[in-house]
Amino acid sequence: MLAFVYWLKLGFICFSGPAGQISMMHQELVEKRRWISERRILHALNYTMVLPGPDAQQLTTYIGWLVHVLLLA
Repeated sequence: MLAFVYWLKLGFICFSGPAGQISMMHQELVEKRRWISERRILHALNYTMVLPGPDAQQLTTYIGWLVHVLLLA
């Protein structure tokens, strides 16, 4: 439930487009909540830059899946 509330808040803010959302995700998920490591988010960001489509949405989908899998494991 906590993750859902965070993703909802991030979706409503939409500060400065995808670059701002990625920065906000990094600050909140890596530095503050420590749900994902610095290495893993940078690795995922590298892959989303190569794939076609919106980077922030792809990064959010991956991190959401990863957090869901880790919290249920």
